[in-house]
Amino acid sequence: MLREFPPPPRADEFSELIKQRLEEVRAAGGTRETATVEWNGQQIHVDVIDLPLSGLYLNPGTHRIRAQRSHHPDQDRNLDKDPFGEVGQVYLAGLLKARPSNPDLRDPDFDKLKEDLSQFGQNDPGLVTHHGVLVNGNTRAVALRELGKQSMRVGVLPPSFTQADIDAVELALQLRQDQRRDYSYINRLLAMEEQATLGRTPEQIAKEFRIRTATYHQERWILSVIKELNDRSASGGGVALRLVDWEGAQERLKELQRLYVKLESLDRDQAEILKEWRLAAILLDFSKTDVRHIDEVFLDEGYLGKVLPVDLADSGGAAQAESVSIPGLGLDVPAASTAVSAARALNDRILRAAATVRNTSAGLADSQKAEAQTVLDGAKDAFDKAIDSHGRDARVRKRKQLAPARLADACANIDQCVVELVQARTSNSLDEEAFDEAVLKLQGSMRKLAQQAGRGMPNPGDGVSWLLAAVTAEGSR
Repeated sequence: MLREFPPPPRADEFSELIKQRLEEVRAAGGTRETATVEWNGQQIHVDVIDLPLSGLYLNPGTHRIRAQRSHHPDQDRNLDKDPFGEVGQVYLAGLLKARPSNPDLRDPDFDKLKEDLSQFGQNDPGLVTHHGVLVNGNTRAVALRELGKQSMRVGVLPPSFTQADIDAVELALQLRQDQRRDYSYINRLLAMEEQATLGRTPEQIAKEFRIRTATYHQERWILSVIKELNDRSASGGGVALRLVDWEGAQERLKELQRLYVKLESLDRDQAEILKEWRLAAILLDFSKTDVRHIDEVFLDEGYLGKVLPVDLADSGGAAQAESVSIPGLGLDVPAASTAVSAARALNDRILRAAATVRNTSAGLADSQKAEAQTVLDGAKDAFDKAIDSHGRDARVRKRKQLAPARLADACANIDQCVVELVQARTSNSLDEEAFDEAVLKLQGSMRKLAQQAGRGMPNPGDGVSWLLAAVTAEGSR
């Protein structure tokens, strides 16, 4: 959601400094450095000036670290209360230096940016509001401060720009293809959601993000699922999963959405169960190829139920009611099936355990985390065994189908050969000698096939019986 921020401390004083420097640049004559900004479908040019880094503020609303802010909930709440205070600004700086998928680790891309700035200086100017809040260049500002630089070149947006204008400008700049450091996946999803709240159509947002409209709808579905799971992980109180916990799952989530859409129109319950199980596997950090094994066959054959620990298998509790009454309307709608409810209950156990283990705030006893880790270990072991069993069986099924599939291909080739033989004879272009040699090769191949097909088949079917009889008759001549 779009949020208006109050002016930072000493905003009027810094605004006056910006105004003076802009006047000095304009009065100096000659060619002025400008920055080009895309706004409302048009390009505007703003003057670039040099401002002290000590007076610039990191943008608490930047899309670059929107998801990562929840990494430390206490500090995130403090940032909401005092976005331009020292503690909040230090937290923002730390997130801008960290890996999007794991804010506890320093991002190698940040160090590359810092090294580039050290060797070549600042090539492109940042962008600030007339109060000195950075709109673009937050990460560069942090890197320049670590390098001990005292100032930064920035373009200054007009004082009339609203928060919505500022956010739109930031998005336009960051979504250019030549940016050195792209938004993380979850932050892109949040940026799309924010644009939708501003009343922009899916087609407009898709164009702005350089994606297809269908992809936009896919991304919105994924974000809604993530938010639902985060809420479910906190049900019953306690800590909850964070948006940052889903960084790195982009391709697995997209494959899940495609599978869900395909199955939903055929069997809604099947689609819901596979969605819950795949999401649990994603949270348990299974690879993309492993997650793919959780499919219709995985469900029909009951691979997971065979290996699930008793305490997790009982997560579903009692059977659900057949219908749910809607208060005030006097209507009954079908409730989720018992199988769907059990899948959701299992996933809820895993979600809450993951939220407890990944919690970075103080207040949880070691025994709680140990208990939650036991749940995760048991679930991961069960999923691992089930996926491995399905994988082995799939390979066996594939091997069983290889020989029939090869023979079917050979039949298709022979049928095509009949057509081409007729055409060659009609045009009097058949190479009879080459054709005769090919038929002899076919004869040899048929003998080998009959020899192998006759082994280990005490009661051969009609097809194999015909093959054995034909080869036997041919050999008796």
